[in-house]
Amino acid sequence: MKKIIVSVTNDLTTDQRVAKVCNTLFNGGFDILLVGRTQKDSLPIQRDYPTKRLSLFFNKGFLFYAEYNFRLFFFLLFTKKNILLSNDLDTLLPNFLISKLQRKKLVYDSHELFPEVPELIHKPVVKKTWVSLEKFILPKLKNCYTVCKSIADFYDEKYLTHFKVIKNYPHLTNTQKGVFPFDKNQKKIILYQGAINVGRGLELMIETMQLLPNCYFVIVGKGDIDKKLKQLVTSKNINNVKFLGKLTPETLLKITPHADLGISLEEDLGLNYKFALPNKIFDYIQAEVPIIISDLPEMKHIVLEYGVGEIVKNRTPENLANQIKELLEKDFLHQLKKAKKALIWEHQEKKLLSIFKE
Repeated sequence: MKKIIVSVTNDLTTDQRVAKVCNTLFNGGFDILLVGRTQKDSLPIQRDYPTKRLSLFFNKGFLFYAEYNFRLFFFLLFTKKNILLSNDLDTLLPNFLISKLQRKKLVYDSHELFPEVPELIHKPVVKKTWVSLEKFILPKLKNCYTVCKSIADFYDEKYLTHFKVIKNYPHLTNTQKGVFPFDKNQKKIILYQGAINVGRGLELMIETMQLLPNCYFVIVGKGDIDKKLKQLVTSKNINNVKFLGKLTPETLLKITPHADLGISLEEDLGLNYKFALPNKIFDYIQAEVPIIISDLPEMKHIVLEYGVGEIVKNRTPENLANQIKELLEKDFLHQLKKAKKALIWEHQEKKLLSIFKE
C-alpha cells in the first residue's frame, strides 16, 4: 500500500477540501498521513487515518512560515512515504526539496492563487517572494491540480504547466436542521460562513442590515477582521448581526439549512478573488439555500447555469437591501434540488484518484 503524506499549514479541523481528498485517497487504497499545526484554539480531531500536528513557537508572519517549513522539511525527511501531497504554496518548498532529495513523487493542490490574496496587496516585498517561489517550482511539477478552470488556465499560460481541475464540491447530503443557536423571532436568516478576512464583502453586508430589520445576518467563522467587524456593529448599534465564531463542519452542516439566503460577496481585489469559487456556495446549495453572489466569473457561472440565486446588481447598501428583499420572496427550491445532485464531490473522486494512480 502506497503511503501519501498530505501537508497543510492549518490546524486540520476546518479544511473540508483536504478532508475530502484524504478520505477519497484512503478509501481508494492509499495509506494517508495528514500533517498540519497546533493552534491555541485547535479542536480535537478524529479521522479514519492518522494525523500529525506540529507545535510552533510562531503563529503568524514570516517567522511562522519559516519555522513551519523548517519543521515540515525535517518531518518529511525522516518519515516513510511514497507520495507527497502539498496543499498550497506555503507548504510547497519543503515538499519539493524532499521530492528531489529522496526521489519521491510530488502532487500539488493549489486551493487559490496564493500570491494574489488581498492580504499581500500592500506587501510588495512579501508578494514578490511568493511569486519567485512559485516561478521556481511550478514549471518543474508534473502532477498538479486546482479548484477551478480560471486558475488552471492562468497557471498553464504563465508557467506552461498542466493543471487539472478538481472542484471543491461537497458530498451529497440529506438536508437536516439541527437546533438553531438563538431565537430567530420569525426573522429571515442571511448567512455567511467562511474566513472573516479582507475583501469578503462583510462590511457592506453589515451596513445593509440597517435596512433589513426583518432579517438576521449570521456570521460563522474566524479571521483577521472579526474584531473590526464586531466593533463596526457596536459603533453603529446594529442589533440584527450575530457572530457564531468558528464551528466544526458537523455543527455547521445542521445550522446552514436554517438560512433563507447565503451570501458570497467577495470583492474584486486581484486575481485570487476574481477567480474565486468559494466552498460556501456549494454548502449553501447542498442545504437547499438560495444564494446571492458577486459578479465574478467563476461564481457567476454557477448562478447562470443552475439558477440557484442572483448576482449582485449594485454594491451599495440601499440597492443590495432592495435586491435581497425581492430575492427572499422568490422560490428557488426546484433549481436547488437539481443543482445539489450535480455539484457533488462524488463526481470529482474518479478524476482525483486517476492523478495518484497514474
